[in-house]
Amino acid sequence: KMFVDKATIKVAAGHGGAGSCSFRREMFVPYGGPDGGDGGKGGDVILKASSNERSLVDLKFQPNWRAKRGGDGAGQKMHGKNADDCIIKVPVGTIVFDSETDELICDMKEDGQECIVAKGGRGGLGNVHFVSSVNQAPRKCQPGTDGEEKTLDLELKTVAEVGLVGYPNAG
Repeated sequence: KMFVDKATIKVAAGHGGAGSCSFRREMFVPYGGPDGGDGGKGGDVILKASSNERSLVDLKFQPNWRAKRGGDGAGQKMHGKNADDCIIKVPVGTIVFDSETDELICDMKEDGQECIVAKGGRGGLGNVHFVSSVNQAPRKCQPGTDGEEKTLDLELKTVAEVGLVGYPNAG
């Protein structure tokens, strides 16, 4: 006897942080030059199989999951903070499908297995990266890329354990 526990969730990975466009300005450094740092990476959304979870009921009541965005770069070549990943615990035996395309994304078979379902955006580059012999003071920097957004269908396949009570042969 099998029963299927289903849930549909929306996941959104974090956007990457923006690169910084800044110039070094100090009293005794005559030609400071660009020193804008890169943005940080947005957080991924990760499903993690856990033998402590029993059903997908928790996900029915919390259908929206969003990872944080990466920090922006800053002057002095400071890199923005990479965002923490958003980890969603699911029971072992969960099968994950993409809602729009119905393709199988991952099958969580063993405890502790992880699957990245939405990748975080890359951080943008600061103006330090755009220096060339021709353009030594570039005023250009990149915004971060967007994180992926998806709707997922989760199904939990469990086998109901049936125990007979009584003497052997009792029927």
